[in-house]
Amino acid sequence: MRVLVWHVHGSWQTSFVAGPDEYLIPVVPDRGPDGRGRARTWTWPASAREVAPEALRAAEPDVVVLQRPHEIELLERWTGLRAGLDVPAVYVEHNTPAGPAATTRHPLADRSDIPVAHVTAFNALMWDCGRAPTTVVDHGVHDPGPLYTGERERVAVVVNEPVRRGRVAGTDLLVHAAGRVPVEVYGMGVLGLADLVPGLAGHLHDDVPQARMHARLAGARAYLHPFRWTSLGLALVEAMTIGMPVLALATTAAPEAVPPSAGVVSSDPDVLVSAARRWLHDPEEARAHGRAARAHALERFGLDRFLSDWQVLLKEVVR
Repeated sequence: MRVLVWHVHGSWQTSFVAGPDEYLIPVVPDRGPDGRGRARTWTWPASAREVAPEALRAAEPDVVVLQRPHEIELLERWTGLRAGLDVPAVYVEHNTPAGPAATTRHPLADRSDIPVAHVTAFNALMWDCGRAPTTVVDHGVHDPGPLYTGERERVAVVVNEPVRRGRVAGTDLLVHAAGRVPVEVYGMGVLGLADLVPGLAGHLHDDVPQARMHARLAGARAYLHPFRWTSLGLALVEAMTIGMPVLALATTAAPEAVPPSAGVVSSDPDVLVSAARRWLHDPEEARAHGRAARAHALERFGLDRFLSDWQVLLKEVVR
């Protein structure tokens, strides 16, 4: 099957393109948002190949996997194909509603010909998808192995553009924690955090390739997930998979994703800080939670289950 899919969400797409299909990845000369081409900081297989807009129609996609509303118009302009009519389509909704939590209409709510695939049951619950058929395909991630050592007495956070995203990404809670326990931060656009917390200078790691980031993360004593209102973060799942004990704000799908054996989930930031302090002084307790986190992540968020679920959905859409 030839699957047309834009490069939008690098972590998610790294798992998606590991499937058995051929993946057509639009690329434009400046590698802008509508044509980034193949990933540069993740490892993708050769079956994910770049295709220029003018060559997409001749590439004859069997199905298009949409991730942003304007891709419907982009597809028709570039190929003449109408999503859901001329070519089967499925829309992956990666996020929680950006508007009112329980009343925001999904952009595809008035269409019944393009199913919406949510990445968590929580997101499916909160979006008003109207007439659109909906399903849930939970995240799945590669297993980098049990990398956790926890030798550094620091708490790691992964967040992209924390200064711009502010409270949504829990940046204020990250700052709160950094004032009480040693913190290190990974992600895109993290260097601006030094203006908010000068003590973080030297512990901000901007846009580190995924494999190197996993190896580096594994040396921190614990992982902190401070996000208030985003979908379930793949970084949280990846941290558990490499065997890190986790501290997560009890928002969106985090309470379902992190069992008590894997770490601490709370709506009280000070409860998370207290657990972090305890683990910084008790590496054995931290390690025990990390072992449980990895076992849970492999069972719940394994790559095989994710790819199998997507095969079922894609075959259903194209039949």
